Amino acid sequence: MILVTGGAGYIGSHTVRFLLKNGFEVAVLDNLSRGHIESVPQNVRFEKIDLLDYNGLLKAFKKYKIEAVIHFAAFAYVGESVGNPGLYYRNNVIGSFNLIDAAQKNGVEKFVFSSTCSVYGNPVILPIPEEHKLEPLNPYARTKLAIEGILSDYGNSYGMKYVSLRYFNAAGASENMEIGESHDPEPHLIPLVLFTVLDRKEKVSVYGNDYPTKDGTCIRDYVHVNDLADAHVKALNFLNDGMPSDVFNIGTGKGHSVKEIIDIAEKITGRKIKYEITDRRPGDPGVLIADNTGAKIKLGWSPKYDIEYIIESAYKWHNNQKF
Repeated sequence: MILVTGGAGYIGSHTVRFLLKNGFEVAVLDNLSRGHIESVPQNVRFEKIDLLDYNGLLKAFKKYKIEAVIHFAAFAYVGESVGNPGLYYRNNVIGSFNLIDAAQKNGVEKFVFSSTCSVYGNPVILPIPEEHKLEPLNPYARTKLAIEGILSDYGNSYGMKYVSLRYFNAAGASENMEIGESHDPEPHLIPLVLFTVLDRKEKVSVYGNDYPTKDGTCIRDYVHVNDLADAHVKALNFLNDGMPSDVFNIGTGKGHSVKEIIDIAEKITGRKIKYEITDRRPGDPGVLIADNTGAKIKLGWSPKYDIEYIIESAYKWHNNQKF
């Protein structure tokens, strides 16, 4: 059985469905502080446990015969992490340590970790390779790098094999509109752009138009959530095949600027989108694009969905929600 932490969240709930399609038995662990119980399939075992509850974790591992862990559960708002770093170090680092330690004590030797491209900081090489220097710019990114360090140390000392997936900007929704991106507050560009189309927001804030890019706005690598889910399943299969611990970038290798996202959303929706140029956000790199060669070669993974499909799927899902 595969234990998925944060399986009621955005990426976790998509991955649960991919695991089920690939014949895995799944148990979801989530404290529901930011996840949605309705996103968990009814035929999946569910435990409401906080990662800070070490004894609860030990009981969950004993209750189920866990063969591997896929770990999503984390707080992931950069701004919030800057304002309240204690919350992030406690939840993300201590919680993840509890999970990793409980897994090791129960003989679990395979661990897939949801990391982030934020560990690279301001890139000096583009596209960004996994060997790029690691200089996270905010507490959120530093917590993810700390967890990668814990996994490395547990691997060296206890033989735990792991894959860390450093992925870029997750976006989009499932084809059947069953699950999609729902955060409160919503920090991500594509939903915010679509909220203006759906009259849930007056305009979009564009943070800076003086970056060294073709239109002056930030460029990001947007990867569909189903491609991310597929990467986690392939990472699990990689470990099941006896491969050594490794780290992979998960992105399309293509970048799109904020202005391009707005233009594509206007084309797809047929609506004009209001936006305003505001000051840059501290620590925002101008360009983040993945070098995904490692994932393609070693995991056999490649992205299937382009930016038009990503935005279209997100639009259909958000348009179908009742507020």
